[in-house]
Amino acid sequence: MSYLAVKGGVKLQGSLAAIGAKNAALPLMAASILIEKPVALEGVPDITDVDVMVEILEALGGKILYNHKGSMQIDMSGVHTFQAPYDLVKKIHASFDITGPLLSRFHQAQVPLPGGCVLGYRGVNFHIEGFQALGANVSIEHGYLIAKAEKLLGNRVLIGRSSVGATKNILMAACKAQGTTILENAAREPEVVDLARFLNACGAKIEGAGTSEIRIEGVQKLNGTTHHIIPDRLEAGTWLLSAAMTKGDVAISGISPQFLGAFLDKLEVAGASVQRKENSIRVISGKTIQSVEILTSPFPGFPTDLQPQFVAYLSLANGTSLVTETIFDGRFMYVAELLRMGADIRVMERTCIVKGIQELTGAPVEASDIRAGGALILASLAAQGESRIGGVEYIDRGYEKPEIRLQALGANIKRF
Repeated sequence: MSYLAVKGGVKLQGSLAAIGAKNAALPLMAASILIEKPVALEGVPDITDVDVMVEILEALGGKILYNHKGSMQIDMSGVHTFQAPYDLVKKIHASFDITGPLLSRFHQAQVPLPGGCVLGYRGVNFHIEGFQALGANVSIEHGYLIAKAEKLLGNRVLIGRSSVGATKNILMAACKAQGTTILENAAREPEVVDLARFLNACGAKIEGAGTSEIRIEGVQKLNGTTHHIIPDRLEAGTWLLSAAMTKGDVAISGISPQFLGAFLDKLEVAGASVQRKENSIRVISGKTIQSVEILTSPFPGFPTDLQPQFVAYLSLANGTSLVTETIFDGRFMYVAELLRMGADIRVMERTCIVKGIQELTGAPVEASDIRAGGALILASLAAQGESRIGGVEYIDRGYEKPEIRLQALGANIKRF
């Protein structure tokens, strides 16, 4: 199996251009099922989750041209089945995004319950309640969600816990439903806004994306378009932390600071210097790292997908930090690996107590999910000695060529 070898102790310096967002690209690809004309996506990240979604769309009958350099053309006019392949869907959680589009196009969908990173319980009850509100009969049989509807009718839908996945799925199902759908307590994440922007460019009538109430007026058909995917705030945040952890200076261009507001605020409280421009962010390490308290929450709060990386950062802070996870109950699986590197961390239910130490030491560690991998890369960059990071298949799902990106900043990191 592949692994990353990292020799720590190097100050990272330089700049990177932001890549396209994984969590925007995947639902955009799923949304193409709604559109019987070709669409073009620009800024597609070169990650394995995208490769899996390509396979899923092709298995449904789509034709995809992807150059692995950011450009993808999708033609879903030939989709011939509402049954999604289990062997592919089980690989990534975002594959479940195809359910709403299939239900809209065929008035039925048969999709395996999703797989992906093991972050604790991630039910689909909010998706089911939304589909039912639009008029579908929904059941779970033999590990599949099966939904059928004579027709989809607009309705008022209350989304539990501001679920991003449910917001996307119900929004896509409602685009061609008869009448008007109003999503209450909708997720406000930039990736939801990007999905609405894409669909509106195709002829949908969606208002309010980015707020807690989204209004969708159903239309009969959607047309093709060319769309540029928003930048990946999670990848950008991870590499900005590499500056703060290695006494370095790193800038990311092509991304608005508004995407990372709560994260950048905490970074400043912890002692880093943050320079915000309209379309770039620069982080310069402070002399010391100060302890902070963090509570993850939906956007615009502190993102759960940057929590592991920030805990790695706080492991070198002065004092004791408290980090509480409110989204995924299995998010702290990476802590055991940081302990191998000398970190002083204790987990109590959903709170992580991080007592800062002077330095981490290199060690063999294993990534258990995408963001755990990001945290272990950061810890290895800051550690004294060499680390060997396994579980690279998880890292590649969300980070585009991480060793090449970091080598450009001066990191001593290689893939084997």
